[in-house]
Amino acid sequence: MDGKGRYLDNIFIERLWRTLKYECVYLHAWETGSEARAGLRNWIDFYNRKRPHSAHGGQPPAVVYWQRNPTIQPDQQELRVA
Repeated sequence: MDGKGRYLDNIFIERLWRTLKYECVYLHAWETGSEARAGLRNWIDFYNRKRPHSAHGGQPPAVVYWQRNPTIQPDQQELRVA
């Protein structure tokens, strides 16, 4: 995002929201707001820690992030790529 007001500024966020809707929201019929919140939290955790991303060579974003920023290490069991 370059902050110059071009259409490219929002493309990454729009892709995330579209993926969230199609992979999570449209597939569930939550009864309450707390169920929806928990479901979204679980999906975002899955998206960041387990879902492979082609832009990262098939690795989740969290794995790539922690490989580039090794100063603070999270629980490695959660970030292992199967």
